[in-house]
Amino acid sequence: MNIAPCYAAMKAGSELVPFSVGRRDLGEADVAIDILYCGVCHSDYHFISGEWGPKAFPAVPGHEIVGRVRSVGSAVRRHREGDLVAVGCLVDSCRTCAACRAGEEPYCDHQWAHATYGGTEKPTGRPTYGGFSKRIVVDEDFVLRVPAGLDPAACAPLLCAGITTYSPLRHWGAGPGKRVGVVGLGGLGHMAVKLGAGLGAEVVLFTTSADKAADGERLGATEVVLSNDQREMQRHAKRLDLIIDTVSAPHNLDAYLQLLKRDGTLVLLGLPPVPHPGTDPGLFVNGRVNLSGSLIGGVRETQEMLEFCGERGIVADVELIAIDQINHAFERMRAGDVKYRFVIDIATLHDERPGMTTAMP
Repeated sequence: MNIAPCYAAMKAGSELVPFSVGRRDLGEADVAIDILYCGVCHSDYHFISGEWGPKAFPAVPGHEIVGRVRSVGSAVRRHREGDLVAVGCLVDSCRTCAACRAGEEPYCDHQWAHATYGGTEKPTGRPTYGGFSKRIVVDEDFVLRVPAGLDPAACAPLLCAGITTYSPLRHWGAGPGKRVGVVGLGGLGHMAVKLGAGLGAEVVLFTTSADKAADGERLGATEVVLSNDQREMQRHAKRLDLIIDTVSAPHNLDAYLQLLKRDGTLVLLGLPPVPHPGTDPGLFVNGRVNLSGSLIGGVRETQEMLEFCGERGIVADVELIAIDQINHAFERMRAGDVKYRFVIDIATLHDERPGMTTAMP
């Protein structure tokens, strides 16, 4: 077993502290990665705060990982030492259920068992630990290639925020001739605007903040609508083919369902702590509109997304931080004070830290 320095939460609701965890020895299908950068996702906070129910601790968050291959197992064919690679929200899947066989690993019957953190390693039975760490070992089937030319730090959020928005945009056919609404301009929303525009769709941003209008247009929105202005909202009634709703706070979905064309779809990406207010069945019956949801994409689709971004130079807008700023970064993230994703420079995590503890379950 190899020891990797990291930052971890010791219990639900606690701050992250310097720690170290054991990474498994290299198996024949494994890739050992020196982590360079790791994005900070709202999911990381939800997990360690206990908002998503009881979880195993200590917990090492981080599932937007970019790094370089240190070494590979004897059976690895797709990655070589020195390659720039990435790891997203999953490090394995059951590989036998219908979803896995279709390349839709996020919808695996055992999806959370194989999460990058908070899951269980199939080879060892030990907990999985995420990317707020110096090193990680991952099965090659869940290691992705980073296209040349992309800033590796700004590329890291593509592994969650990028694929979480790209997958529904692709699934519901965003492209030339389509009008796509994006609700919210945060970590997910800003990627939805960039990717929707990159796919050739006309993107309309909906926000409650007038001061985000200029940023929305800079990112690729053709129009910005204040969602608390009923007259502006009514002007867009039955004009949108697709709406990507990235907001994780409870809000009125009816206001957006009314904006869809016949057969249009509202896709929920955010997970609020309590359900959204009830919707009017008449909106579905009379408009023949759809309400759906989406997780991240599968491994194949995530690689497709990275190649798409590489061809068009699309990355996240990021603020690079040192790892000892992570607790302050969570506070700022909760206050909405980030444009639009924090990324940890793992070079600021040193191999030797006084008082560091080791978890070797």
